[in-house]
Amino acid sequence: MLKVRNLEVSYGPIRALKGISFEVKEGEIVTLIGANGAGKSTTLRTISNLLKPKGGSITFLNKDLLSVPACDLVKKGIVHVPEGRIIFGPLTVQENLELATWGRKDKVAIQDDLNKVYDLFPILKERKNQLGETLSGGEQQMLALGRGLMARAKLMLLDEPSMGLAPLLVRDIFRVIKQANNEGTTILLVEQNAHLALEIAHRAYVLETGNITLDGPASEIAKNPKVIKAYLG
Repeated sequence: MLKVRNLEVSYGPIRALKGISFEVKEGEIVTLIGANGAGKSTTLRTISNLLKPKGGSITFLNKDLLSVPACDLVKKGIVHVPEGRIIFGPLTVQENLELATWGRKDKVAIQDDLNKVYDLFPILKERKNQLGETLSGGEQQMLALGRGLMARAKLMLLDEPSMGLAPLLVRDIFRVIKQANNEGTTILLVEQNAHLALEIAHRAYVLETGNITLDGPASEIAKNPKVIKAYLG
């Protein structure tokens, strides 16, 4: 579904990605794990065309993605839930969710999806008329993920969905990610909580200072002594 080949990205003289290659097959959860500064978020931002690479290629469903403006990615079936709970603070919870459906015409299905998000996150239903900026950090993360689900994407890019959340909320977020995948959404997950990421993922790539150093089934990566020492210890 998604193929990244020899991707190179630099910030001035700093090489953030040094020719990485990986792929995400339809129906998978694939996780990128690594320390801060490894290049994980840079990878997602480049896939979303928010950053321009110095070299390499990205294809989605066998079509070039680098020529597609970031604003048109949702039409292609890709949604990016960025790090940092970037929601629209002056809008209500429901307005945030509905905003993700601007390109859709299926009103009945939109309402069904809205109800589904409220079923997944009952607290959002309670707060549907509350401004996004007044929500707690955990509630904002739920809203960001719910907004991503409302787009009905084929591929969802998730950047650090558990960052800063209490353990119980983290479990809730990962439960929803797993459920979305079970219902047909392919997911590329960037996550520092390697335990949970490897627990729900089908395959994993370990990114270190702009290079992929390990890849394979998530269950095998989780048993690798180097991974245990660096990320699971």
